[in-house]
Amino acid sequence: MVHTPNVAVLTGFGINCDHETAAVFRIAGANPERIHVNHLVSGERDLSEFHILAVPGGFSFGDHLGSGRLLGNRMRFSLREQLSQFVAEGKPIIGICNGFQVLVKTGLLPGKEIPDFEQTASLTLNNSGRYEDRWVTLDFNQDSNCIWTKGIQRMEVPVRHGEGKFVTPSEEILDTLDTNGQLVCRYVDPTTSPGGGITNEPLPFPICPNGSMRNIAGISDPTGLIFGLMPHPEAIYARWLHPHFRRQELPDVERPPSPFDHIISDDTETEENNRLARDREAERLVWEGDGMAIFHNAVEYVRNNL
Repeated sequence: MVHTPNVAVLTGFGINCDHETAAVFRIAGANPERIHVNHLVSGERDLSEFHILAVPGGFSFGDHLGSGRLLGNRMRFSLREQLSQFVAEGKPIIGICNGFQVLVKTGLLPGKEIPDFEQTASLTLNNSGRYEDRWVTLDFNQDSNCIWTKGIQRMEVPVRHGEGKFVTPSEEILDTLDTNGQLVCRYVDPTTSPGGGITNEPLPFPICPNGSMRNIAGISDPTGLIFGLMPHPEAIYARWLHPHFRRQELPDVERPPSPFDHIISDDTETEENNRLARDREAERLVWEGDGMAIFHNAVEYVRNNL
């Protein structure tokens, strides 16, 4: 059983959210390492060393030929065997913003249970015709098997993208993804009740900031292990990052019990260390933001399943 998952956080070629992505995995109890893509391509490092793969946001290769296209091709052709083995071993993958674009263009999303690296969807220019940097509200599919979003119902989170419009060639593809529970999270009207905002009807701008088909903000592969989303959950790792933190009381987020809750020892030094750990855990639950639930879920999954 894995106690501290090793996380490969890709970096290089314009990826610029790698430091904060590594930081949230560290807060969640993992051991993240920023790995340059070329080190994996050259064989200097290998994905087999890691339990989780994260493709962060940014502007990989300057968005040349479209956001995520060149990094997606580099991964699809140069890391195909490593990625195939990683998926076959049941290890989780997340792509955030540009990372979501990359996973879609590698064909890992929406994907198949056994990856064929064929692209079947895309993320294209926002309907607004401009880069959108704003806060949005998401509702999460409670019927999805996505391991990253277990127990999450609603989240307010920022988007920062110019090509975030999720599209597929046909509505039939979306119907299949919906039936499979792969439409994991969608932009919703914040005035609706949590869990009651999901709709297939197009929502107006800026509720849906990009014009995505069926207001899609994030999807998973059929296994629920590979997850991609355009919003940035790592950017709401702490409650004080929310723009209304000082103006309204944010809802409490139910967290799993602390592993330190019931630790009692006869050894004075050990018990003192355990007490400090319990205090730190209690303090974390006070300041921790909604976005951290995604990273906690992945770390917990690896601990229980790998």
